[in-house]
Amino acid sequence: MTATITPLRAPIRALMLSTTLLFPLAAAAQEAAVTVLDPVVLDGSGGVGQVNGYVATGSVSGTKTATPLRKTPQAINVVPATQIADQAATSVAQALRYSPGIFTEYRGSSNLHDETYVRGFGYVPRYVDGLIFGSGSFGQMDPWLLDRVELVKGPSSVLYGQANPGGIITMTTKKADGERVREVKVTGGSHDRAGLAFDFGDKLSETLDWRLVGTGWRVDTQEKGLEQQRFSFAPSLRWRPTDATTVTVTALVQNEPDAGFRNFRIADGTIRPTASGGYIPVDFLVGDPAWDRSTRETRALGAEIEHRLGDDTTLRAKARATGIDSYFRTLTFESLDADGKTINRAASGGTDDLKQAALDLSVEHRFQTGAAEHTLLAGIDHQRSRRDYKWGFDYSVPTIDWTNPVYGHTGFDLVERPSDTRTDSRQTGLYVQDQVEIGALNLSAGLRYDDFDVTIDNNLTGASTTFDDHAVTGRLGALYTFDNGVAPYLSYATSFEPVTQSSATGTPFDPTEAEQVELGVKWASADGRFFAQAAVFDLKQTGVLSYNPVTASYDQIGRIDSRGLELEGRAELGNGWSLLGSASWLDAEVKETNTAADLGKMPSRLPGFTAALWAKYTSEAGYDLALGLRHIGDSWGDSANTFEVPSVTLVDLAVGYDFGKLSPAYEGLHGQINVQNLTNKVYTASCASQWACFIGSERMVTASLDYKF
Repeated sequence: MTATITPLRAPIRALMLSTTLLFPLAAAAQEAAVTVLDPVVLDGSGGVGQVNGYVATGSVSGTKTATPLRKTPQAINVVPATQIADQAATSVAQALRYSPGIFTEYRGSSNLHDETYVRGFGYVPRYVDGLIFGSGSFGQMDPWLLDRVELVKGPSSVLYGQANPGGIITMTTKKADGERVREVKVTGGSHDRAGLAFDFGDKLSETLDWRLVGTGWRVDTQEKGLEQQRFSFAPSLRWRPTDATTVTVTALVQNEPDAGFRNFRIADGTIRPTASGGYIPVDFLVGDPAWDRSTRETRALGAEIEHRLGDDTTLRAKARATGIDSYFRTLTFESLDADGKTINRAASGGTDDLKQAALDLSVEHRFQTGAAEHTLLAGIDHQRSRRDYKWGFDYSVPTIDWTNPVYGHTGFDLVERPSDTRTDSRQTGLYVQDQVEIGALNLSAGLRYDDFDVTIDNNLTGASTTFDDHAVTGRLGALYTFDNGVAPYLSYATSFEPVTQSSATGTPFDPTEAEQVELGVKWASADGRFFAQAAVFDLKQTGVLSYNPVTASYDQIGRIDSRGLELEGRAELGNGWSLLGSASWLDAEVKETNTAADLGKMPSRLPGFTAALWAKYTSEAGYDLALGLRHIGDSWGDSANTFEVPSVTLVDLAVGYDFGKLSPAYEGLHGQINVQNLTNKVYTASCASQWACFIGSERMVTASLDYKF
């Protein structure tokens, strides 16, 4: 693929401005940093290293090696477990609300999947402990099971294979590590929320450690009449037969008898009044409690092996098998009659089952050539998946009046427009990466070759279609750290995604490709209490399918350009104060398409500006108070940019108390109340078209008691 680098004049000017602000702030913060922490030590398995409150110092996700964030020429946003707990996030998408460059809940109160857009592209794939988890937005991990969530920005194919151009989300689970853990948490709140969570771990012997993490909870959904339930258990064992060898076995069992819902409305009654002059209430259920049903079961078994061959060479192997079985049926919003009250609906539903296996084998070797210190990584990864999808519709469904809804309808036959397919996917990749450190200069280069194929069997017609291809992707990066700790960087990366449709003549399409140029700057204080980064990017996706109404098929001529600026700062200020903030500007444009009305327009759903600020104060008396602001800017409601979805600013609040300050008998007991959307603003999260709008989440209050002993 030939790189075409478009000038970045406006974003670069913005980055230069942010850099001039960053230098004096860095110097002032460095003078204020008086508490020096122990040296940062990054482990090779999780890469967690030292985390000081909201500030993480290192990551494995961006390079698959233990690398400090300040030396990685790429934007990576880390959300530690402390932040997840303080903000009472109930999903991975919610955990990323305060990160820049990501639109975490475009479906608003819909909670069935973690559907996110990063740098203008969705849906971003998720990785658990370095291996692919689920498919697209399909599959969900409970945040209680996680030590941290990371957002790795930009094309990441060089280390992960087929990937969304916007980036990937990586999750690190709580695993046995030899530390004694005893924690129990009870929660309750609005919408009849009730839950219990626990985290236990310890040593079984000098060589064997164990841990068991679990949670169970239920809550009524925002739309009246439905509920969500989840039971998750994640046991793990770590065996260290020698000082050089570590074997960790993990498992996940997650049962969701009521998995959640997917809200769906049209623009009338959502962002503008209906013909009758009103807005549809946020708690209105267009479905039917007697009919709607959603279940999901997730099972996974994995193993990680690490063996050191001397001080300079480490062998690693990771493998996991995952199964996700789901059943879903609902009544969806089709159209609104001229009276502005009567809603036409359709029944739809079926099963969606995924079986997935992933393997990653690598060797890391550290060596020196003259003044250059190398960290060389070479590996092979392989993944297979089988997805069985059965779906159907029924358009003979009674209408419903949203001003006077009547429920209790059942017995729909999902036989119209039936689908019954089996999709088998396979991908094998070879990758090599060299990270070179020469004094204050850090260089990185990576190259990857992928071979992949997809077979789609139509069980209704007996037809079978196979797509197979290969791809070569790469990445280059350079970062220089000045004496004051400020580190500007420049990087270039490419990615690919297979296309499973075919042309009008039945010819398979080439993979969709993307390339990005990123220019940024980072700064981290020596004591690990401050971290700031800024980045501008120019990202192009080519080979996008574009529908041709003349041939009633797709042409591979589409191209989308996305540019933006992202800012993030995290600080442990001392005297009980913690602070994090972010802002991002996005300018995406459809450059090539068959649809003339969409040409030159910004894709729908994407806010042009987002910002977030979270401040927490912990007093010596045991009280803590946190206040958060989240701003979601205007977005276009359709691909032709004919109407806008208004911006909204949401307020979050958290109040806690350490009962150990009352008496030593209560040591380890902490209470907390969280309020999300404090002012209970009614808003539309986004619209994909006139017929696909999504209402935002209303106020949610959660109270919890956490006991560590």
